[in-house]
Amino acid sequence: AMDEGLRFAIREGGRTVGAGRVTKIIK
Repeated sequence: AMDEGLRFAIREGGRTVGAGRVTKIIK
């Protein structure tokens, strides 16, 4: 799950959907 979230963040810019997705996974 972390890999997918990180990949999305890098693809969007590391601050759009990635930030929200990464936060949800960590939370």
